[in-house]
Amino acid sequence: MPELKNEFDCAKSLRDGRYWMPFTANRRVKEQGMARVLESASGPYYTTADGVKLFDTLSGLWCSPLGHANPRISEALKKQADTLDYAPGFQLANPVTVRLAERIANMAPAGLEHVFFANSGSEAADTALKAAIGYHRLRGEGGRFRLIGRERGYHGVGLGGMSVGGIVPNRKMFATIMVPGVDHIRHPYDHAKAAFSRGQPEWGAEMAEDLERVIALHDASTIAAVMVEPIQGSTGVLAPPVGYLQRLREICTKHGILLIFDEVITGFGRMGENFAAQRFGVTPDMITFAKAVTNGIVPMGGVIVSDEIYNTFMTGPENAIEFAHGYTYSGHPLAAAVAHTVLDIMEEESLIARARSLEPVLEEAVHSLRDLPIVHDIRNIGLTAGVDLKPREGAPGARCLELFEKGLKNGLLLRCSGETISFGPPFISTPEQLRDMVATVRKLITELD
Repeated sequence: MPELKNEFDCAKSLRDGRYWMPFTANRRVKEQGMARVLESASGPYYTTADGVKLFDTLSGLWCSPLGHANPRISEALKKQADTLDYAPGFQLANPVTVRLAERIANMAPAGLEHVFFANSGSEAADTALKAAIGYHRLRGEGGRFRLIGRERGYHGVGLGGMSVGGIVPNRKMFATIMVPGVDHIRHPYDHAKAAFSRGQPEWGAEMAEDLERVIALHDASTIAAVMVEPIQGSTGVLAPPVGYLQRLREICTKHGILLIFDEVITGFGRMGENFAAQRFGVTPDMITFAKAVTNGIVPMGGVIVSDEIYNTFMTGPENAIEFAHGYTYSGHPLAAAVAHTVLDIMEEESLIARARSLEPVLEEAVHSLRDLPIVHDIRNIGLTAGVDLKPREGAPGARCLELFEKGLKNGLLLRCSGETISFGPPFISTPEQLRDMVATVRKLITELD
């Protein structure tokens, strides 16, 4: 019998639209065919079906800091599959997942001691928002139903996270089914005052006061939680101004409002610490995580909550379900086994410290692009960076899309969204690879016009 892959025409299937791709200009993919198909990966590189080797400039989608095809992870996955491949998470536990919860809690800021598992950042966001509403209701403050997000925020594509998020195209398409009772504060980025920032901008802490404006509008007694990303990653790598997160924490504490950090991108080392909360010295009431915890190999996400929140739920009849929420694959043993191996590798190879040591390398490299005429802004913090291009007149986003497609032919898998190129390379990258990455970007930008 011939092998299935020899009977299958991938390019034709793409052209026919059999695979409806997420967050993708699908018609563009149909035109380009196999150049858009990733066939294999190893270390910090992908290889396309056309045989082009691509440096992974964003660690997949912020989720593969250890690179790809690590044999220890593959072995852990197989071993767990042979031992306990699936276990229900309702009313039953399994050792590998229980131990992972303990381990993650020990990595989190003091006071965040309890872990609820989901399967993605989107599910983690909705879980945290539901936990916030439930917490206030159990405390006799059921009138706290409002959720506050931030302009340009991204908290996945669940209805709760999308509603609290502040990305206009996402909200516009699904406006009729947005969760009610949601408002947004302004984001703290101002190009005129903080362009070409290295690390945290000095200007912008005062933008946290916009939360007081929203609280005055709705009254604090109606607000359950504020959800923000410490670093706004999906909309251009926007670092918090010095003192900004601290001020949000103070305002939330004053008004009895929960503060949730969405650390789906920043959790597990991207900021050179376990969590961005530790990098910035601000402890929220909840942290959502996903992506890097399993190196993107098996989907997993979750929420780390404070003792206060957890203990508030642990009331009522002992036989009652305290939190009517969860997923078929919550705490999946395969994901947990992979997560343990990922964290083992990070610890043994000091990869979080390595990410911190690569921060100045990436900073110097990306800011070297400042002289290019169509570069509008450059920002960096941790092992992340964002480069904004000036839009082409009458064709917003066209330059970045063209740059992405040029990268596929020139050894780079770039993340280009709107007018922004986002960088979040693997922790295993070498300084030379980061410099070469930016040197290639320079070459491609100069070829755009």
